[in-house]
Amino acid sequence: MKRKAALAALEELPADGVIGIGSGSTARLFIAALGELVKAGRRYVCVPTSEASRVQARDLGIELLPDDGPWDIAVTVDGADEVSEDLDLIKGGGGAHTREKIVNYSSRRNVIIVDASKCSRRLGEAWSVPVEVGLRREVRERQHLARHGAAALRLRDGRPVRTDAGNLIYDVACGPIAAAAALDTALRAIPGVVETGLFVGRADVVLVAGANGVERRTR
Repeated sequence: MKRKAALAALEELPADGVIGIGSGSTARLFIAALGELVKAGRRYVCVPTSEASRVQARDLGIELLPDDGPWDIAVTVDGADEVSEDLDLIKGGGGAHTREKIVNYSSRRNVIIVDASKCSRRLGEAWSVPVEVGLRREVRERQHLARHGAAALRLRDGRPVRTDAGNLIYDVACGPIAAAAALDTALRAIPGVVETGLFVGRADVVLVAGANGVERRTR
């Protein structure tokens, strides 16, 4: 299903230009397919959203722009952990949501590729909200985050997960979210919070792969 969504995203690309490339398992399949297009002669230059995406694209011979921009991105193709009926998103399962949001905001169009299991009526029904926090205020941030839901420090093999920037991630179990934009604003207002995984109004097209093919949803 993920491969179907990734391949469908190729139809959303211009003939050439600057492309934002996302992070995660579905995005990896898209980057692999994009590499085949570049190998066949298509001229794309990309902006990666994570170090993992950078390494994959570089190994495929895809030209990359510098990290600090400025960029004029025609289309960004990325995955999501949860998609609401309103096409709002939760991202950050891979810990790259801050960079993903920067690239998303620098793109003229944003195409999200998911399988049907990622779709919910409201955000928060199936996924916690990832929140990237600075290291030095970690204890106080946890206390403030807990006002919005159970806040769990993300661990891997018993050790805190670090983002590409070296920060920590809390997964905040908010439950079904009635007002995603308001929650995003409240979380980002906490001193020491770097960014949240809430992407409100930031998907132009969502490609949902299911048993009967790929459904194209637009805002």
